[in-house]
Amino acid sequence: MTRIDKAFTTLSHKMCELGTSGRSPSQPQSIASLLDKVNAAKLRYQPGAMR
Repeated sequence: MTRIDKAFTTLSHKMCELGTSGRSPSQPQSIASLLDKVNAAKLRYQPGAMR
């Protein structure tokens, strides 16, 4: 196992632990809701957009 493999494995384990640490599972969001959020974020970062 290379250094990169070991680092990746360690990071993966830490991410898994963070994901399950006492947080209650949230309700899944609809695709339309997620797309609306993405589109709103894109509009905010357009040149000349109101902030």
